[in-house]
Amino acid sequence: MARAENLITTVSTKGQVILPKTVRQRREWEAGTRLIVEETPEGVLLRQASAFAPTRPDDVFGMLPFGGEPKTLEDMEAAILAEARRRHDRD
Repeated sequence: MARAENLITTVSTKGQVILPKTVRQRREWEAGTRLIVEETPEGVLLRQASAFAPTRPDDVFGMLPFGGEPKTLEDMEAAILAEARRRHDRD
């Protein structure tokens, strides 16, 4: 971003603030964009919220169904090695 602009906005009676159009366009914040509001010693910081909730592997492990016999570590390692060889044999 170039130099900081001194833009002024007003807090409404409902506590709403209108962000200047130039800021919204630069940030690509369209209507409905979710923002995180963070208080800092210098003022208030607005950051765009992630579109997805944070997850951990334990939250999603086993979500996709698998049919068939479980694979052993040896089976998985052999499959990885076979795929690596297949990809490198193309050259």
